[in-house]
Amino acid sequence: MSTAKSVTDATFQQDVLDSEKTILVDFWAEWCGPCRAVAPILDQIAAEHGDKIEIVKLNVDENPQTAFKYQITSIPALKVYKGGEVVKTVIGAKPKPALEADLAAFIS
Repeated sequence: MSTAKSVTDATFQQDVLDSEKTILVDFWAEWCGPCRAVAPILDQIAAEHGDKIEIVKLNVDENPQTAFKYQITSIPALKVYKGGEVVKTVIGAKPKPALEADLAAFIS
């Protein structure tokens, strides 16, 4: 499936909030079709822009605390974190060019 690293409620602080890097968190679930559709696109973006942005995944069914804290009500929800703060939110699956446009500030 995806090559992105998985984060959990237990590791979110260390892996995302405390990271020096810009992190995109893909909030997803196993049963979510659009989540599965966007996963390979995120893998491509990670492969092409991994030096600028790290992409990780958080399963909302297995990690409800973090999903609740960030008010995840629709998935896939992509949130970009920089310095422990959410700096961008993208809701829903999009084609690669649209996602790259949304993330241009972080990957160009």
